[in-house]
Amino acid sequence: MRKLVFLALVVALIASLGVACGPVAAPTPTVKRVLVGFTASQTGKLNKESKEQIQGLQLWLEDVKKAGGIKLKDGTMLMPEIKFYDDESLTDRVQALYTKLITEDKVDFLISPYSSGLTQTAAVVAEQYGKVMITTGAASDTTMEQGFKTIFQIYTPASRYLTGAVDLLQKLDPTAKKIAFVYEKERFSTDVTTFAQKYAKEKGFDIVLFEGYDTATTDFAPFINKIMPPKPDAIMGGGHFTDGTTFAKQLYEKKVPVKFVAILVAPPEPAFVEIGDAAQYVVGPSQWEPLARYSPESAKAAGLPWYGIGVADFTSAYKTKYGYEPSYHSAGGYAAGLIFQKGLEEADSVDAEKVKTALDRLDLLTFFGHIKFDTAAKTHGKQIGHEMVYVQWQKDAAGKLVKPVVWPLEGKSADAQLRKQ
Repeated sequence: MRKLVFLALVVALIASLGVACGPVAAPTPTVKRVLVGFTASQTGKLNKESKEQIQGLQLWLEDVKKAGGIKLKDGTMLMPEIKFYDDESLTDRVQALYTKLITEDKVDFLISPYSSGLTQTAAVVAEQYGKVMITTGAASDTTMEQGFKTIFQIYTPASRYLTGAVDLLQKLDPTAKKIAFVYEKERFSTDVTTFAQKYAKEKGFDIVLFEGYDTATTDFAPFINKIMPPKPDAIMGGGHFTDGTTFAKQLYEKKVPVKFVAILVAPPEPAFVEIGDAAQYVVGPSQWEPLARYSPESAKAAGLPWYGIGVADFTSAYKTKYGYEPSYHSAGGYAAGLIFQKGLEEADSVDAEKVKTALDRLDLLTFFGHIKFDTAAKTHGKQIGHEMVYVQWQKDAAGKLVKPVVWPLEGKSADAQLRKQ
């Protein structure tokens, strides 16, 4: 009996040693959900641009999930999820829905809706509750000059949207002297054209028309009738995709004799090609383009750290998923997620104050361009790193409409052309 007991003890000891000496399983990392909330214009006048923005954000979310989450230093993996509602492009819905996201859905962080007007409303709610919000699809200067502490802007501000178009016009045609501004009476486009008008005057141009139109405008004949008599060299303005596209089409149909046309938002969108020959020669400022030359090498040359996916990889992944080339709205959606990701990594926490501090310190280059936030009290969170590029619709050798980058000169992929009269 004692032999059997001894044998059992030996077997147990060997078994325990075998377990101790065998491979040790890696501990399962702690996975923590991070809920990001926003509204989107799934319906309403801003549907087209908002759809692109959401698709870019959803692609970022897929990439993070494929990587297993966002890793913190202690091994915790943050797994982001998104929660959003249709704001129908209406300000009052934005206010109600952002309050709901915070108080009922208990989101950890926020992303803005598309457009400066809707973002202004969302920012007030986010600030009231101390929620960090990344704004994308929103370029208004005035929104970011109210002393907000928790709002961070991805886009180049409106004050720098059309200044490059003025410079391009002057480079293309040094004899050009007169500009007509016709713009949508909405926060973003009003800011853009107000700053551009001031800049053009400083550059020696005469402003022969400066007039806004209502958001629902579909007939631009009254404005075209006012444009014709002073015979401007250039027309600048617009607002969003639908009105900008209609304006460009009617300028072409009315055969307005002007050398240069620059319109907000619509021209960089791939769908702008659907107006055919009316698209040719139209210039548009873009926050980002697939031909943008941002890379680890350009980051090194600029003395900046590089972070995230490359331009070609993003463009390819987007085309594979959605079947067409991304617009700058798409890239802005992805970039918003990417900057949140970097903020969480640098903060090594989901604590709002730590994430805010981390975002304040960011100064880096991504596929979307240079990202750096103002930290001054009044303009806190305003984008001061990112710069615009300008595209122009032209016909290639085969007669197909394409939209190369034409400005700035160091980033161009084709020479700009004056409009044939």
